[in-house]
Amino acid sequence: MKVAIDMGATTGSAPATLDLEELLATRLLVQGNSGSGKSHLLRRLLEQSAPWVQQCIVDPEGDFVTLADKFGHVVVDATRTEAELTRIAGRIRQHRVSVVLNLEGLDVEQQMRAAAAFLGGMFDADRDFWYPVLVVVDEAQLFAPSVAGEVSDEARKLSLGAMTNLMCRGRKRGLAGVIATQRLAKLAKNVAAEASNFLMGRTFLDIDMARAADLLGMEKRQAEQFRDLARGHFVALGPAISRRPMPVTIGAVETSARSTSPKLTPFEAPVDAAELIFTASPEEITRPVVRRPAPPPPPSTNELLAQVARARPEVEAAPQSLFPEIDEAERESQIDAIMVELLGDPDASFRTVAVLYQDFLVRCRIRRVPGEPPALPAFKRKLAVARVAPDSETAQSDGWQTALSLSETLSDDVQGVFLVLAQAALTNAPCPSDATLARLYGTHSASRARRLLTWFEERGLLVVRLDFRNNRVVAFPDLNAETAAGDPNGPDTMVDERGAAE
Repeated sequence: MKVAIDMGATTGSAPATLDLEELLATRLLVQGNSGSGKSHLLRRLLEQSAPWVQQCIVDPEGDFVTLADKFGHVVVDATRTEAELTRIAGRIRQHRVSVVLNLEGLDVEQQMRAAAAFLGGMFDADRDFWYPVLVVVDEAQLFAPSVAGEVSDEARKLSLGAMTNLMCRGRKRGLAGVIATQRLAKLAKNVAAEASNFLMGRTFLDIDMARAADLLGMEKRQAEQFRDLARGHFVALGPAISRRPMPVTIGAVETSARSTSPKLTPFEAPVDAAELIFTASPEEITRPVVRRPAPPPPPSTNELLAQVARARPEVEAAPQSLFPEIDEAERESQIDAIMVELLGDPDASFRTVAVLYQDFLVRCRIRRVPGEPPALPAFKRKLAVARVAPDSETAQSDGWQTALSLSETLSDDVQGVFLVLAQAALTNAPCPSDATLARLYGTHSASRARRLLTWFEERGLLVVRLDFRNNRVVAFPDLNAETAAGDPNGPDTMVDERGAAE
């Protein structure tokens, strides 16, 4: 049965409906800065869907407890032990009760632990009680942070694990996650990536606008529109809402939050202001004064260095080699062999540089490569060159040396793509396909590979043209060379060649 939830209106006053059954299967992510109407949107969704589905709201500010008066939600005070919250969550699923987990008054770490225990209890309920539940988590960046904050690692792991279970594995257990956040950049990507429906509100920071546009499949130049959205206006996309980005104006709600934005009122200072400030009340007079000792000053830099020197164990100096040139050549050959082995993994192109560098360091320790391993900048450079691996004749040519010099002006993530194109031009090989360039760039998107070629061309590094068969040719003015014609829609030939070689 299809249940259409009325969320408000679209352009032209057409109703904006949300398919509740589809939402339960695909989950929802709501993003908007403070004051964008994010909580108002959640309240509209909860009020409209309350007659149709059980609801559980994780409420860090206690704003949604007013749902209890109108719709019969039970307020669960989170000032309990974690074991109690886990058992209560299990009984909630058993008896199908809509609840609001009120986390107000707890510090951030206590909120994370309480939410983790509550969500864990819902997730671990018996299979007989896997009824559909709409689980709404407000301020989700608190419970699934992208980076470690001031809370303990244990609390962060518990909370992040519970949120990951909700969004990644909750669907089979009847749990439909609806998460709302002020900052997409502060929300763990593996949690946000599991949502298929999006409602993006007003945001101002470039990093959040770019990520919102990426999730909606919009061009970067279109991301500027998120700055201009009014309060209560969102851009919607997803199978439960719309197959194309659609503007939505959220409708009115029946209940209100306990805390509202402060309103301006006429200001008038009291006549006896000085007396009110400087005269102590009777309670303050009788209250004992507690004087805390001042904390000791932090140690200076010299003191810290001295402590590190005292704690450092004595290390024997390595014996000086009689043939340093030969030893250095052997070390470089070992490193080159490790780079070839590292890039032999078919998934290496889609792993981040940080992950590849950690794998590289482990392999260096296993092979007992002498000396200090290359630092991260040097590793990035080796990685870009190793992905190309030109033959000896090409590697010694003046054109290749010029290509290496040009690549040094580029950022680390695009050097490998540029060098592959340059190698194809110097050897008159067919121009690599979009699939090949996308893999080298670390993405599955062919459109990003084409945009990267446009970016190279705008910088004057190369010229792209199509022949009469719509095959692509890339010319390098500085190298006085160009690639042979290649099909831009062809397969990833570099992967095919490597597989054949193996």
